[in-house]
Amino acid sequence: MTEPHDAQLASLGSLASLPALEHQGLMAPAVASALATWSHGHDVAVVEIDPALADTAALTLAYDVPLSASANCVVVAGRRGGEERIAACVVRADTRADVNTVVKRRLDVRKASFLPTDRAVAETAMEYGGITPLGLPSRWRLLLGAEVVDIPLAMIGSGVRRSKLLLAGRLLAELPSAEVVADLAK
Repeated sequence: MTEPHDAQLASLGSLASLPALEHQGLMAPAVASALATWSHGHDVAVVEIDPALADTAALTLAYDVPLSASANCVVVAGRRGGEERIAACVVRADTRADVNTVVKRRLDVRKASFLPTDRAVAETAMEYGGITPLGLPSRWRLLLGAEVVDIPLAMIGSGVRRSKLLLAGRLLAELPSAEVVADLAK
């Protein structure tokens, strides 16, 4: 029998975790599929939460989770020469993605704006408030704030509102197509 990995034994605030690969029903199917094929899937844990408390501010208060341990994923789009360019941007929850300068420059578009919620939900097959960098459409870019990579135990979405994933922030930089951006957050 192998030893459990750190994230599987971890707790954050008042939340106790479970091995994510053994509890795939707590994730959106796209997230569970991506996790099952990712080389670091065994290093990810899942925590079940009240879906009414999935929004970062409510979650951090209810479960005594430091805001600096959470990372949020927002989806941004822009156009250049008739081509739409989309990026998922992950920043620490106590910051905001610099959409108007950094993301716009990275996407090489004149104007960048948040993808409409209904479209982001439809294209990711994830719930609003649970969108996460795991299991995103392959054509999207994934921009990670450098501060996210430094979170020892990061809480991110699971694709659904009833749970969150826990993993070392540094592992997010190893997701396919991840780009670590030093000035993404402000």
